[in-house]
Amino acid sequence: MEELLAEENQVIAIVLIGVLLLLLMGVALLLFFFFSRKKIVEKELEKKSLEINHQKKMIQSIIVTQEKERKRIAQDLHDDISSKLNVINLNANLLKDGDLDTKEYKTVNNNILEATDKTLESARKIAHNLLPPILEKFGFKDAVEELADSFNNSKKITINYTINYHKNYLTKENELHLFRIVQELINNSVRHGKAKISTLDINFEDQKLLFKYTDNGKGFNMNDQKFSKGLGMKNIETRISLLNGEKEIKSEDGKGFKINIKI
Repeated sequence: MEELLAEENQVIAIVLIGVLLLLLMGVALLLFFFFSRKKIVEKELEKKSLEINHQKKMIQSIIVTQEKERKRIAQDLHDDISSKLNVINLNANLLKDGDLDTKEYKTVNNNILEATDKTLESARKIAHNLLPPILEKFGFKDAVEELADSFNNSKKITINYTINYHKNYLTKENELHLFRIVQELINNSVRHGKAKISTLDINFEDQKLLFKYTDNGKGFNMNDQKFSKGLGMKNIETRISLLNGEKEIKSEDGKGFKINIKI
């Protein structure tokens, strides 16, 4: 009888130990799930925080770019328009006074006509910088070809280009964004990269627009924040973001610059 009770107690003890182990395993699993979930949530929050910070930087870049454009336009208006209008105004007042002989009248009149012609030319130049007429009238392909040809003719850089662009693939607004990206890249190649040759290739693959640009300039260290996050690159990244595009940038000191964009 005592042996039977001992065996029963032993069985009960084993069952209790088993139940206790199961409980401990359950608690361990719950703790593991809790801490794993906590890490996942922390990673998600960190990702969201990085996205928010990136968006903030993009917005700041847009604001800086807009302010830079406003200052440039204001400077152009002041230097190229206001000064010439002052000349016209002064000469018009001389005509108004009427104390001029025939020769003086002709001279003043010619001054007004000359200043008017220059003012109109300056106004056209400013308007062209704001929105190239060829982009508005003939579209993205012709506008980029004209831009590349103008740089080729200037002898500052040789641009080899292939542009296979489906008309109206992008909206007019987005075509302007992509055109500004081309402008910024070429200007960076000339001013900062001191490049002599660049290549621009625009084509389609799998119903996506593929944009490739390279130059043989000085390049820069991708880890150097001064170059990789300069205003020029921020402007480009901001416009790519507005186009919902994907980018890949490669550059090294002394090995030129390369960027691929998929839209």
